[in-house]
This record gives sequence, C-alpha cells and structure tokens, in this order.
Amino acid sequence: MTTKSNKTYNIAIIGGGPAGMMAGGRAGELGASVVLLEKNKSLGIKLLMTGNGRCNITNKIEDNRKLVEKYGSNGKFLFSAFNKFGVEELIEFFESRGVETKIEPGNRVLPVSNKAKDVLDALIKYLKDSGVNIKTDSEVKEIIKKANPATGGRSRIEKIILASGEEIIADKYVICTGGKSYPESGSSGDGYRWLKKLGHEIIEPLPALVPIIVKDKFVKDLEGVSLKNVSILLYKDSKKIDSQIGEAIFTANGMSGPVILNMSRIIAKNLPGKLKLRIDFYPQLDFAKLDRKIQEDFKVDSNKLFKNFLDKLLQPKLAVVILKLSGIDPGKQINLVTKEGRKKLIHLLKEFDLEIYGLAGFEKAMVTSGGVKLSEVDPKTMKSKLIDNLYLAGEVLDIDGPTGGFNLQVCWSTGYVVGESAKKSI
Repeated sequence: MTTKSNKTYNIAIIGGGPAGMMAGGRAGELGASVVLLEKNKSLGIKLLMTGNGRCNITNKIEDNRKLVEKYGSNGKFLFSAFNKFGVEELIEFFESRGVETKIEPGNRVLPVSNKAKDVLDALIKYLKDSGVNIKTDSEVKEIIKKANPATGGRSRIEKIILASGEEIIADKYVICTGGKSYPESGSSGDGYRWLKKLGHEIIEPLPALVPIIVKDKFVKDLEGVSLKNVSILLYKDSKKIDSQIGEAIFTANGMSGPVILNMSRIIAKNLPGKLKLRIDFYPQLDFAKLDRKIQEDFKVDSNKLFKNFLDKLLQPKLAVVILKLSGIDPGKQINLVTKEGRKKLIHLLKEFDLEIYGLAGFEKAMVTSGGVKLSEVDPKTMKSKLIDNLYLAGEVLDIDGPTGGFNLQVCWSTGYVVGESAKKSI
C-alpha cells in the first residue's frame, strides 16, 4: 500500500551525509521547502567516522588551481564549485556556527575540539534553522521518472517511493547517497543503481584510500610498525608510476597509512597487473652516503654482534625481518661481515620490495573512486544533463581526492552549489 505525502516539496534530497546536509541547509536558508531523506536512524553516520572521529573537514589550500590538481584529471570539474564555496568559505561557515578550527601538519583543517560530533551538530542545527524537514528511517525503494514533453521528451523524476510505501513528491530532486565505502555506515551503492536506471553512465566504483594487501608473508611479523619520512615508489611491470614521501604503517597482510592510502587510488586503476612497492628507509641518503655511514658505524661497533647492530638503524620488528632477508649470520661479529653482506644490507634499506596482491575491499576504504560520469553533469549547477529536475552532489560523482580533507571539501562545495542552483531554478 502506498501513501502519498501530504505536501509537495520544492526539493527532495536523498542522503543525509555531508553533501546532503549542506545542500538541504543552503536551499532551506534561501527559502525553499526541503525534505531530507536518510535511510539510517540518524544523519551523518559516516561523517562521525572520518578522521578517526576527529573529522578532517578540509585542506587549507587557498589557490583553487592547486586545489583542483589534487583530484587528478577530473579536478577541473570542481573549479566552479570551489570558486562559489571553497576552503575559506567552508571554514568561515563552521566557525560562524561555533565550530572553531585548527590547522595540523599537511594543511589539514580539523575542529579544535577534535570531535566530529561538533561538526555534525552544527550541520543539524543549520538544517533545523533553515526549516528542512528531516526524515530518518526513510529508505528509498524506487525513483519514478516520466518523459517530459516540454523538454523534447527528456525525462524528469515524478516521485520517490519509500520502503514504507510513502510517496515523496517534489519539484526538484537531489541524489547524494555517497559511494560504497564504510558499508557499516549504510553506504551500499544504491545511488549508482538508481542513477544507472535513470540513464546515467556509471564509471565502475572501486575502493579508494584503502590499505594495500601484499603477497610477502613476512609482513605479518611487521604488523604495527610505523614509518615516518620514508620514500615509497610504485612500479608496474618494472616501470615507476608513482612515488611519495611520508608516513606509512605495516598491517597484518600489507600496508596502510597516508602515503599508502593515496597510492591506492593509482593502484586501483592499474589492477590487474604486476605491481610492487619499493620502500627507501633512508631517502635522505643515496647508496654511497649510506654505505659510508654504515662503514663508519661498523668501525665504532666492530666487536658487536650483527643482530644487535641493526637496532641502531631500524625498529626492532623491522630489524628482525631485515636480518633474515639479508642472509647474514645474526651471531657474526660486525668486523667479520663481508663487503657483499654490507651491500646486501644497504640494498634492503634502500630497496625494500613488496609485491602487491591487491587492495582491501570497500569495508576498509575511506572513499569510492568512480561514479556518475562527469560529462553528464553541469559543473556550474550540479544538475543532471539527462534528467530535467535532478541534481547530484558528493561522492556519488566520479571524482575523488587524496587523504587530508579533500574528499569532504567536494561534498561541502557540490552540496552548497546544489542547494543554491536547485532553489534558483524553482
């Protein structure tokens, strides 16, 4: 049994994440009657999980040209949105609503409180102050479209049918359901399915900003070892395709951490294939300088056992693995280590190779790569070029950036643009 809504809204928004809340708040603020539909029992569940609960809301890059470069070849799509509501406007938005911010290394912007809940509370208050009708526990079952003779037969959405049977009718509709990452938050990729049915082309969704799984079994012995200021190179078929310097961490079956998460975006686009990581634990020293350093250290500790010497160069767990891989007798005195043995050690410190098996799944991914093909969306309004009264925002679009607040900025900016443009077109 279906029950019609007792009112028709100007705008109906599907998805109560950052993009949906920003779109709803802005449209309501401008005077539109808005309903925000969220299938979970509360809004912003995924937002509360970002930044390990601290919520890295954006990245303090003031030049929009440099900012869009962070998103790769699709970044230019965001120029208009960033010019309308960029990093500075976003920070001012939250600070004017009582969320004081701070800048941490890497230009990451977070709330001073380190609480994602403060960000969510500010957004919910924004929605309520803007008169938005918030409907949680409202799962969308079907989106009904029909041909619109006024636009030469191009389709428009007629109504939304909820799992409860209730029908939601509006002049304009917004889909900002996110991707498939953090499935425990309710992200199931429903938006892709609906949009494909509506006629949009979907670039295959892949997990992004996700840990890497390697074939080398010895990484189990390195679980929990953190690396700082290391250089990590990515090779495909012996050709270098990426390199980054920063922080990483070994997991039970591979690696994670900022450098690895960012590299995972490139890895996803190059699988299947023969891929490997090469870690340089001493990027500040070339082979010759590192060799001289180790020779000098050998002289100082000439009577030490080799197994005890490695603790000066590496963390204990890593020292044990390097020791095994070097093939040098751990009980040998340093002054008895051969030149070949020393060269093998230097090679492991500068070229520690791991063969990539693949990526962890969406359950470990921070964002989704892929989504609605950008050429089917107007970048100035975020309006669908295929469906007359449909707008899109956030992660459902085929655009993703590195870790550090970049992906949330896409949600804020595109959501804000949708709120404004959908209201103006009414």
